[in-house]
Order: sequence, then C-alpha cells, then structure tokens
Amino acid sequence: MTDDAAADALDPATLADALARFGGTEPERRTVARQAADLADAGRYRRDTGRELTVDLVLDELADAPDGSPADRWNWWMGVLSLAYAGYEGFAVRRYPDAE
Repeated sequence: MTDDAAADALDPATLADALARFGGTEPERRTVARQAADLADAGRYRRDTGRELTVDLVLDELADAPDGSPADRWNWWMGVLSLAYAGYEGFAVRRYPDAE
C-alpha cells in the first residue's frame, strides 16, 4: 500500500467515532465500522463504483439516508447498493452487542 493509499484507507476506529453524529450506541457504531472495513477489504465497492471506500465517503452516503441510527442508515445504503449492483446484502448489519 502506498502512502497515499494508506492515507485514504478506511480506518474502523476513526469511522466508529465519526458515526456518533448519527447517534446509536458505541457497540452499534463499532459494528457498522467493522462492516465498512470488511466491505473495503473485499474490494467490491471499488470494483463496482471505481471509488475508494473512505470514512468521508461512508459519512456522506449515510447522511443521505432517511433518519435512523448508524445501523439503519448503513443498511439503507447496502440496500441501495444491492439494487444498483447486487450482492451487498451480506454487508448489512443484522445484530450488534446490546441491541434491543
């Protein structure tokens, strides 16, 4: 990984902290961040869109979602990607610690 790629890489801890703007619990935000990191590691988003998955990109996409917690917004985005490209359902957040 080049220095530029490292600077753009999706850092789960940074994303989890930034997701606080959408509310939710810390375990929920960490779970969403892990799913985002898994998506970035899989390379699928980059292959489908030609864009690198970054913290800023995730925040921008989740800001477009209807109201909801980080997991609600993330799942909405995964649904949109599934409609556009198919196969993103596996990255949805189904459960996280301390979920009611």
